[in-house]
Amino acid sequence: MAAKQKRKLENLSVDEFLVSGFDSAGEDESEEETPKQNGPKKKKQLNSAASKTDEKKKGKASQHKEQLSRLKNKDPEFYKFLQENDQTLLNFDDTDSSEDEDEKKYHKLPSALEEASSGDDEENDDEEGQKGSKKSKKVAETIKVTEKMIEDWKAALKKEPSPRLFREVTQAFKAAVATTKGEGGGQCRYKVADSSVFNTLVLFCIKDIYVTLQRMLNLKPDKDQKKLVLPSSSKKWQKNQVDIKMYLSEVVQLLSCLTEASVISAVLRHTNQLIAYYLCLPKQCRYLVKQLMKQWSTGEETSRVLAFLALNKICRHKQDTYLNPILKQMYISYVQNCKFTSPNMLPMINFMQRTLTEMYALDTQATYQHAFIYIRQLAIHLRNAMTMKKKETYQSVYNWQYIHCLYLWCRVLSTLHPSDVLHPLIYPLCQVIIGTIKLVPTARYYPLRMHCCRALTLLSSSTNTFVPVLPFLLEIFQQVDFNKKPGRMSKKPINFAVILKLNKVNLMEKAYKDGLIDQLYDLILEYFHSQASSIGFPELALPTIIQLKAFLKECKVANYSKPVRQLLDKVQENSSHITGRRQKAAFGVADAAAVAAWEKQIKEEGTPLSRYFSQWKKLREKEIQLEISGKERMEDLDLPEIKRKKIQDKKVEDKKEFKDLFESDSDSDDAGLKVKGKKSSRAADDDDDDDLEDLSDLSDDEGMEGRDSDDDEEEEEEGDEKASKAPEPLSSSALIKLAEGDEDVVEDLELSDDD
Repeated sequence: MAAKQKRKLENLSVDEFLVSGFDSAGEDESEEETPKQNGPKKKKQLNSAASKTDEKKKGKASQHKEQLSRLKNKDPEFYKFLQENDQTLLNFDDTDSSEDEDEKKYHKLPSALEEASSGDDEENDDEEGQKGSKKSKKVAETIKVTEKMIEDWKAALKKEPSPRLFREVTQAFKAAVATTKGEGGGQCRYKVADSSVFNTLVLFCIKDIYVTLQRMLNLKPDKDQKKLVLPSSSKKWQKNQVDIKMYLSEVVQLLSCLTEASVISAVLRHTNQLIAYYLCLPKQCRYLVKQLMKQWSTGEETSRVLAFLALNKICRHKQDTYLNPILKQMYISYVQNCKFTSPNMLPMINFMQRTLTEMYALDTQATYQHAFIYIRQLAIHLRNAMTMKKKETYQSVYNWQYIHCLYLWCRVLSTLHPSDVLHPLIYPLCQVIIGTIKLVPTARYYPLRMHCCRALTLLSSSTNTFVPVLPFLLEIFQQVDFNKKPGRMSKKPINFAVILKLNKVNLMEKAYKDGLIDQLYDLILEYFHSQASSIGFPELALPTIIQLKAFLKECKVANYSKPVRQLLDKVQENSSHITGRRQKAAFGVADAAAVAAWEKQIKEEGTPLSRYFSQWKKLREKEIQLEISGKERMEDLDLPEIKRKKIQDKKVEDKKEFKDLFESDSDSDDAGLKVKGKKSSRAADDDDDDDLEDLSDLSDDEGMEGRDSDDDEEEEEEGDEKASKAPEPLSSSALIKLAEGDEDVVEDLELSDDD
């Protein structure tokens, strides 16, 4: 029976069965046939009914259901066969089969109702999906913004701000920002064509929009500045969220297009006011953070400060979301800006160090994670350089980015001390810095050693941790021969603050040894000042005292022995002071609490070295400011201007006047002066130091080596004699004492002449 029914279905299509089968069943309702008679007769009835239904286009779903119920009673076997073999024919959707044909005749209801909108909202008009003709009509109806319109908006917002009025202002602001992108307003309802109108509109938004938003959302200013009231807590936030979101996006877009520093600063001040609104909109806040990061790392000084304040405010109020990504991006920007260092770049680098340290102070747990990763990264670079010993690996450590990163982490750990979380990082950081000093311990990298020693001194003094810095400084006194005559006379001093290594020519110049003595004096004095109130100062200073006394016995140059002798006297004076106070103490060495109290008392009272250091620091800061500004040390002296033209003219007139008296004279004097100047301008070159031969391939001074010539040996020897007879230039401290009438300076001048 099943096979018979199956053959019956094979001769019919699905559509024919659904349409004709049910109709035929309705027509043959009155007839009663046996299942055996339903074969060919039923098929004939189905075919004839199919043609009738095609012509009449019947087949509604409601009729089909009724016919199904009649089919179940009239032909139960066939109905049972359908249930067992094809349920989809019985369980069809309640839709009309002729729906596609009648779709064009009847109106189709939309799937969702649209909100009623005012005719001035261009964004809603675009979302409604209107035809091209309507869109072109909208664009043709753009309104040109005038200054009178802006004044009317300003007056209306001061009286009573409304959402509709705020929408008009934001639409006009959007059109103004679009002009900065070269779009000419795009499809905005408003159009800003005049530059004066643009300036007036932007200025109006920067000054008045924040107050308007606060009044419109009924947000009262919070007296407690630490607690930030989010605008999303207002009942009117949802109603105005779309317009506020558009305005905040356009402010960020405007910030990215501006180039004038004053305008950028004004927009950043407005952005600082709107931080609470940006925190309610994560997408707009991410765009803002990106622009703030750009201004913090590359902007003008005022823009940098304002951008940092905004970033700090975002991180303080939403640490979980923004602190880690902002810290990571700020560190990367800091490293990128430290690639090159110059006197003009130093203030910017110092600013980035201080502000980044303040950001790290917000959360010590997050700071530990970042510091651990980046200090470990520095240690890996150092380990690779120590094991591989190649030029590339040395350069990965001996560069400005590496040194500035070391100094940054020293500043972070020093500023955040005491901190139980960050204290374990002090030891590995010290080891990395000491390993950096020992990597290439040659004279060419003495400036780099100075930077590392200064970082270690900062870390040691701020964290009360003993770090052996003095051996790296005292080693220089043994390696450099300060009695050796310089091979070249230099015009300008070497600025050790902006260099990491010296070339071969610098090592032969007199300015190299002068700067080296100044740097050693500064660093040793700073380190002893950090330990001046320590109870173990006499034992700490003893090796240094012995080393400095040995140097004074060997050094015969007054300009070098004078500052070293002064330093030695101050260290011995402070050592005697601590020894005298220590003999009066009534506690033992093992009593740590009593030792700490004693040191605190000594620090409050002051020591001879600390008092001297405070005076020296003031003079040194003035000198550093002159170096950073690019001025020479002697520039502040009012030296008379020499005009050689007038002298030569006068000499020619004298020759004409006394021509008859001195007929046999010649211009030998002038020629002698010219030759003498030529010879004295050439400085003699001495042999290279032995400690430079091992790592000579690391230098990039091949072009400078060509300046040495073997053909001019005689002239160089004469230059040595004249250079040795020339008086030594005075340092800044000597000039100050000379102005005060110090007699010791006069003696030093006489010694230098004899030298």
